[in-house]
Amino acid sequence: MGDCFDFLQNNTLSRAELSAETGAALNVHYGDILIKYGEYLDVSSEQMAYIPDQEIVDKFKGSQLADGDIIMADTAEDETVGKCSEIAGLQGETAISGLHTIPLRPAKKFAPGFLGYYMNSGAYHDQLLPLMQGIKVTSVSKNAIKNTDISYPVDITEQVAIGQYFIRLDNLIALHQREPSNKSVLLHTLKSSVSHKNLDEYLYATFVSLYSPLFYATQKRSRDQLRFRDNYVSILA
Repeated sequence: MGDCFDFLQNNTLSRAELSAETGAALNVHYGDILIKYGEYLDVSSEQMAYIPDQEIVDKFKGSQLADGDIIMADTAEDETVGKCSEIAGLQGETAISGLHTIPLRPAKKFAPGFLGYYMNSGAYHDQLLPLMQGIKVTSVSKNAIKNTDISYPVDITEQVAIGQYFIRLDNLIALHQREPSNKSVLLHTLKSSVSHKNLDEYLYATFVSLYSPLFYATQKRSRDQLRFRDNYVSILA
């Protein structure tokens, strides 16, 4: 990983030190990554906490987040340590990585969504399991994750296909949650809009591992929603 990312600074502000309404910058808290945010965090459409103090924000000028950055939760009560969110949709907003997070900036350009979904898949997350420390509270360190490996297709068009596939699939799940009565129409809509032919067998198997039982507990989606996503994956397989 050391060749693929630069490590940014994070703040250590508690929930009590944040504002729910307004402030000088957006804050990405580890608890929200673990429970609230998905793999691809569109800041423009998500309700987030703020850092109220401009003086604190100024201390992190060199570590303000940008679209494509990865925020990893470094602490949890179980093996969900390492769950990530990829930042998107900042549109000029200032955002800073918060308490118990490891902010990562890709050293090269990746397609939107690719890293967010890959780093939450078993293909990457399983590497973190032997690196976790602690009994009641589990954590992983910056130095430990430097030795993990990142696998990705060199062809950016393949990364685009993978990222868009899962972004649209998750958008469809959100739509399904609001209108659960018409699964067949929703499946047909996504199948016609997302091409699977660009995903080779290795990458497809890697990303299907996103839906392992481990992540049922960490996603904001219900088991029924994830089962709907699994069923769609099996249709395309």
